Amino acid sequence: MRLPDIPDSQKHLHLGAFIFPRMDQIDFTGPFEVLSRVPDSTFHVIGKDRKPIRDVKGLILTPEMTIAEAPRLDVLMVPGGYGQEELMDDEAVLSFIRKQAANTKFVFSVCTGALVCGAAGLLKGVRSTTHWASFHLLPYFGAIPVDRRVVVDGKHVSAAGVTAGIDGALTLAALLRDDLAAQQIQLGLEYAPEPPFDSGTPKTAPAEVLAAAREEIRELTAQRLATAIRIGRELGVDVERIGTAVAEAP
Repeated sequence: MRLPDIPDSQKHLHLGAFIFPRMDQIDFTGPFEVLSRVPDSTFHVIGKDRKPIRDVKGLILTPEMTIAEAPRLDVLMVPGGYGQEELMDDEAVLSFIRKQAANTKFVFSVCTGALVCGAAGLLKGVRSTTHWASFHLLPYFGAIPVDRRVVVDGKHVSAAGVTAGIDGALTLAALLRDDLAAQQIQLGLEYAPEPPFDSGTPKTAPAEVLAAAREEIRELTAQRLATAIRIGRELGVDVERIGTAVAEAP
C-alpha cells in the first residue's frame, strides 16, 4: 500500500547559503539567525572550497562543505557584497546556482547577490530588488526592478541592501512553515528595529550623506555597470535600450 505523501509544510528542510571572499557578512549572518531557527530544518554553509574566507571587513567565516558536496537544497541563499564581482564569470559557482535553482523551493538573494543570480540567468522576466546603489543594474539581467525591501516572485525571493536580508528571511520562514513560526522567530530575536537616524534609504538620507555614500562606491558601481552590460549582451538583453532608459531616468 502506498503511504500518503508528507505535506511540504511538514517535510524536513535543507537550507543553505553560498559564502565567498569579500562578501558583506551580515548579508549571510542576518538571514542565518532567522533561517537556522526554522522548525525541522538543517542549515548548510557552502563555499567553493572549505577554506576560511574573510568578509569585506575582515571577519573570518568557514564553509562546512564545498559546492560539490552540497545536498539538494530547499532554499539556496546567495548573499552579496564587494566580492560579488569576482563571481560574475565564475562558471563553477554559476553552474552550482543554476543546478540548485532547478530543484529548490526558493532561491533567496540578498543585496547584490541578485546580480550573481542575474549572471546565472535566473532573473529573466523576474521581479527583483537589490541594494539601492545597484538597483539600476537589474534590467541588464532581464529582471523587472521593484523598489521594495523584499520581493517575492515565484521561487525567487530577493531582499534589498544588507540588513533587508533579515526581513527577507522572515518572509521565507513564513512561506516555508507559517506566519506563526516566523513571528516566533522574530520575537526570539527581538527584531524590532528603532534606528537612531532616518538615513536607511536614499529617499530619507540627507543629501550630503547620500552624496558621500555614492562617492565611496563610485568605482565599484562603474565596474558593476560594465559587468552588467557585458553579461546582459551574453544573455541576449537589449542593453543599449536599457542604457538609454537609465540615462534618461530622473
